[in-house]
Amino acid sequence: MVKTSNQKITAAITGVGAYLPEYILDNEELSRMVETSDEWIMSRIGIKTRHILKGEGKGTSYMGERAVRDLLEKTQVDPEDIDLIICATVTPDMSFPSTANLIAYKAGLTKAFGFDLSAACSGFIFALTTASKFIEAGTYKKVIVVGADKMSAIIDYEDRTTCPIFGDGAGAVLLEPNTEGLGLIDASLHSDGAGAVHLYLKAGGSCYPASHETVDNKWHYVHQEGQPVFKAAVSHMADTAVEIMERNHLTAEDVRYLVPHQANKRIIDATANRMGLPAERCMVNIHKYGNTTAATIPICLWDYETRLKKGDNLILASFGGGFTWGAVYLRWAYDGGTMRK
Repeated sequence: MVKTSNQKITAAITGVGAYLPEYILDNEELSRMVETSDEWIMSRIGIKTRHILKGEGKGTSYMGERAVRDLLEKTQVDPEDIDLIICATVTPDMSFPSTANLIAYKAGLTKAFGFDLSAACSGFIFALTTASKFIEAGTYKKVIVVGADKMSAIIDYEDRTTCPIFGDGAGAVLLEPNTEGLGLIDASLHSDGAGAVHLYLKAGGSCYPASHETVDNKWHYVHQEGQPVFKAAVSHMADTAVEIMERNHLTAEDVRYLVPHQANKRIIDATANRMGLPAERCMVNIHKYGNTTAATIPICLWDYETRLKKGDNLILASFGGGFTWGAVYLRWAYDGGTMRK
């Protein structure tokens, strides 16, 4: 497709795939591992089960490959037609090569180049916005964005403040050019390193390379201070989602779904309430999968795909460690559940 002066190209999602590991860790089993209970987790977080990737040598690329293969099979797209793959993750298989490169190799994307993007739970919408620029510029025609995290690899299952929250999973979307006014319309993305003290993984990078000390001190696990993270998430997710609505002259009636990051049911509810949306117009699957970090939003789209119609207005909103946060206004490009040839 050639871009002309009177033809605005947008990046539209034309397919979605996902992968969730077979093993399910429920609250009953978790309560035998750490001092917690189903009632405590459900009332404070809203999670019933989470999927955990088991097996030696299986990392984030294992899940990402399967999400991409699911996507390609559904859309009937040849892997060799993919130009670029971006993987949003904070749990890469290794420091290098990038997880995107490994996924591309395993899934047969022989002509695509790839790179990883790290923005914690906001990673998918940051990557989606980044990928859209390659489409809008006319540089590429088929781009895959993956959100994938194996959070079980960096969670201390003796820490009751973090282990009930997270799960493993991967989601992937295909972006293609659109000239009907569908796809990614607007985005508002933010970050503030001042929040790093409240949510981080201390060791494993260049400041604190792995050592006996870092392992003994449990610095390779997620550290989270619940209250400041909760307050910042409620404020920033809601503010940015409302900002996107106001900037694009959208009322609550105009929005088909809020697609929120699945971190905490109370944060999701607060964001929907601020936007004036009823519960039935908010995508929620945290009870089934927990917080899969960069994978939550694409897994939501996959979970709700059959309910979506061409032209539906979606607001994607997220908040993550670092801090990172943002919202995206997206017009859905196809009737969900349909197969393309």
